[in-house]
Amino acid sequence: MLVESDGMMIENSEAFARKIQLGEDSTLEFKRVLLAGDRVTAPTRDDFADELSAFANGRGGTIVLGVEDKTREILGIPIDRLDAVEDWVRTICNDSIKPSIDADIRKLEILDSASKLVPVIRVDVERSLFVHKSPGGYFRRIGSAKREMPPDVLARLFQERSQSRVIRFDESPVPGTTPSDLDSALTSRFMRDDAEVTDNTLRKLRIIADDANDVPRITVSGVLLSTRAPQQWLSYAEIQAVAYVGEQRDRRDQIDARDIGGTLDQQVEQALHFIRRNIKIPARKHMMRVEYPPYKERALFEAFVNAVAHRDYSMAGARIRLHLFSDRLELYVPGALSNTLTPDSLYLRQYNRNELIVSLLARCPVPEEGGFGRSFLMDRRGDGVPIILNESRKISGKTPEYTLIDESELRLVIWAALPPNKP
Repeated sequence: MLVESDGMMIENSEAFARKIQLGEDSTLEFKRVLLAGDRVTAPTRDDFADELSAFANGRGGTIVLGVEDKTREILGIPIDRLDAVEDWVRTICNDSIKPSIDADIRKLEILDSASKLVPVIRVDVERSLFVHKSPGGYFRRIGSAKREMPPDVLARLFQERSQSRVIRFDESPVPGTTPSDLDSALTSRFMRDDAEVTDNTLRKLRIIADDANDVPRITVSGVLLSTRAPQQWLSYAEIQAVAYVGEQRDRRDQIDARDIGGTLDQQVEQALHFIRRNIKIPARKHMMRVEYPPYKERALFEAFVNAVAHRDYSMAGARIRLHLFSDRLELYVPGALSNTLTPDSLYLRQYNRNELIVSLLARCPVPEEGGFGRSFLMDRRGDGVPIILNESRKISGKTPEYTLIDESELRLVIWAALPPNKP
């Protein structure tokens, strides 16, 4: 049980105190903290990163900073150094482990052997969707110690956690989420015939699923479409948009840049808004002003919907990238092409990497002014790529180009229409 006291959380659970006295185990680790000013000298950064990744690669666990591991003595951390230690932990989570770990870091006060409240830091790590590498290699937790994984064990772990990466990753439960994180208005969009939102219907839609410990979590698809801030859990699930004044990728020529987050439908809407804001629409005046937009918005709509629907969300840290130049638009989508698909066969064949995301987008209404004749964001018939190719070719005279880069990223280039000749 946790209670507040002057802004500090107090751990007053007798069970937790007894657990510390019982010592470390497969889910609990103690670390004494030594400081030189605001600099943490012990534990070392690499050792602490190895401990974190070992928990993430296993069933998860807790590290308590401020407790001597051998004697189980609660030593605490100087209260004026808590922020420095917290920043140290956060930096290691973000920079020393690949992919990074989203740990829950809390400042607590617990009773020491003299019944005096002393501050410590508790770091909770959940079982991860990914396999994490730290400075020392790939670790797992065995009993009260971390062990580097031998090749056969590492291969099995990759296989276990990658089974969902290819065809079912979007149905995977997201650590740290709870059903209460769902937004009722967003979730109700997927109900047929105004059906009531219940735990049963959410499970049938796979918006909610139990994790390995039978704890109800929101799935990847549920987070991306039914929570107000998906990037809280999947920080990389966004579009990085940059506009350039010319035809080259040069930081000095940037005129606009934005990280587009929110739900997937919001990302599509905001990506279109980014294009509208940064393109120049030439016009000619005859009897009346006639505008000549450089792109067909219907083609861009389909391109952005396809990007958020089919990208590989198991690639932690990879983002959709949108680059707008004076003569073209480039869209980079994380993930290799599935099965035997090739860039040349995209317009002939259909394959859904994220079946659940596609099915939910097919239930997701689009704004009346932005649907281009479509009632729902996704059309299951698979005509998105033909629309992109045909509509863009009509306006620019050039066929958009799909290219696979390093077997891990699909690039789409859509050419802008040339401005009309002056009379």
